[in-house]
Amino acid sequence: MIFTKMHGIGNDYIYVNGFDRPVENPPAIARAVSDRHFGIGGDGLVLVLPSSQADVRMQMFNADGSEGMMCGNAIRCVAKFAHEQGLARANPVKIETASGVKTIEKFFDDGDGQNVSAATVDMGRPILTPAEIPVKLPGKLDGPIADVPLEKYIPMNSPAAWMEDCGLDMRMTCVSMGNPHVIIFCENVDAVPLEQIGPYLETQPIFPDRINVHFAQVPGPAEIKMRTWERGSGVTLACGTGASAVCVAAAMTGRAERSVTIHLPGGDLDIQWRQEDDNVLMTGPAAEVFSGEWMGKIRE
Repeated sequence: MIFTKMHGIGNDYIYVNGFDRPVENPPAIARAVSDRHFGIGGDGLVLVLPSSQADVRMQMFNADGSEGMMCGNAIRCVAKFAHEQGLARANPVKIETASGVKTIEKFFDDGDGQNVSAATVDMGRPILTPAEIPVKLPGKLDGPIADVPLEKYIPMNSPAAWMEDCGLDMRMTCVSMGNPHVIIFCENVDAVPLEQIGPYLETQPIFPDRINVHFAQVPGPAEIKMRTWERGSGVTLACGTGASAVCVAAAMTGRAERSVTIHLPGGDLDIQWRQEDDNVLMTGPAAEVFSGEWMGKIRE
């Protein structure tokens, strides 16, 4: 299988040209190639495929083999991959995802428009209705889940010390950007034990499709620092849909402005929740790591 490994601020996936030949059993392939010891290493597998409604279609699988709906960092890389492989050279380019068609404007690091270095993705409007995120809170059928008391719906039986260390705000805000996110604000995001609390929150019964978990710190009105536990992948260096959701959550609860720079462990994203149409715009880099041919076997 010919592949290209790419990343958007450290959120790395294995990209395969599905125009050339089909990939059989992609969930198993995703698990095999994502393994950072026995495979190529990455947060998942992305297939770039023909589309009947856009320039190309992105189909993504997480490291555990589950299919993802949308990834803001991956879609920037799809735009770069499709452009540089001659699959779709329009600018802006339209990419079909499981959460709809997204429009991406490409930026180049050369004068001849060959090498894509960054892109702006129109992520569309955030989804705030509980049933559509989805989140099932007893007695709450509509209206945003913004600064809702965490312990009212989720038992927080962990030792209280870590909550004090990170200055945890015991409230949650939930947003969908085509995939579900829960955002919890704190004073020191580096102190959050993400490897322990992330999987616990991801699988709570109130989140029927599981959920991406983000902890966010707001140093100023135009700046946010965040860390992510992604459903199906675990701790990742970046999450584009998550950064978009954090921007919306911070603006909606009055913690930050609608245009912010978000600092993630892998780098920065510029996010704008546009006033005139409520669409979220995300700008960030896209980079190739290496290309090759995978000759490995599926490890079950």
